[in-house]
Parts: sequence; structure tokens; C-alpha cells
Amino acid sequence: MMSYWDMNALKLCHRYWEEHLKEGMTVVDATAGRGRDTELLARMVGESGRVHAFDIQKEAIESTRERLEAAGLISRAALYHESHRRMAERLPRADAVVFNLGYLPGGDHSVGTCAGESIPALEAALSLIGTEGFVTVCLYYGGASGMEEYHALLAFLRSLDARRYTVMVQEFYNRPNCPPIFIVIEPNR
Repeated sequence: MMSYWDMNALKLCHRYWEEHLKEGMTVVDATAGRGRDTELLARMVGESGRVHAFDIQKEAIESTRERLEAAGLISRAALYHESHRRMAERLPRADAVVFNLGYLPGGDHSVGTCAGESIPALEAALSLIGTEGFVTVCLYYGGASGMEEYHALLAFLRSLDARRYTVMVQEFYNRPNCPPIFIVIEPNR
């Protein structure tokens, strides 16, 4: 039986991946960050799978590369030092696309995701996945720019055609300090 008192958005996201990702899949980590999720995804897709990780910060790409090399997983990944909104220019398709929206952990908080980049990136993600694919988002939204992205992103998700997509948004309502939100977008099958 699952309990939620010890859960957070990232744990929910990882649990979802464990249930849906398989050996040989192609996955996009739209926000490489420190490489923790890129490493986990590389393990989940196995030797025959591939992870394409994007980040606009050189520090994030370098951190991800170091992490993957140390884990012996660099051969399973391609790293792109560019905006996640360009993923559809780099790939013809993907089985899944994952996002952590917010700031680079331990990085410069003047650089973070914003609706002007994240919404086109989500549109690109939806163009890459097939009917069996999915998109997950962990939305970290504290602070002035984060609230702007939060409202714009939720409005965008509400506007998605319900005949084409199912969107699930899970929030921890009574937790303080803008707890991250877990979002899943699945094409209707």
C-alpha cells in the first residue's frame, strides 16, 4: 500500500519512470541539471537505450558528463549544451521526455527555467512522443519567476486537447514553501 506522507514530486516521478521505462527506450532529459536523473534514466534504458540530455548551463552539462563517466554510463547518453526547446530539431522521436523545471541545484539562481522556454519545450516534447510515450514534469516554482512559470504552465496544460492528451497534476497542498508539483502528460491511446 502506498503512503504519501514520505513522498515528494521527485519520488513520485521516479516511481512513474520505474513503471513505464524499459530497456532499449529513447528518453530525453530536457533539464540535465547535476545529472542525477540522467544517470538514473541511463540505468533504466539499459545498454540498448539512449538518453539525450539538454541544459543551457555549461556547468550542468559538465556535471552530468562527469557523473555519467564516473558511473560508466557515458556511452548511453548524448549531451546538448542548448535549450530544451530545440529537442525536436535534434531527434526524430522519443519514448519519453522528462523535465525538472526551476534552478540548477547549487547553481546560479539568476538562471532558471521560464515559461517562454518551457512551454515551447513541452510542445516539442509532445511532438516527439508516440501514443505509448509520456512526458513528466517536476515543477519547482518558488520565487517570483517561478510563480510566473507555474501559472503559465498550468494554463498551457489546461489548454491541451482532452481528446488527445490526459494531464495529471499532483500537488501536496498543505506543505509549506511551494512544494514541487508532479505532472504527467500521456497521449490518449
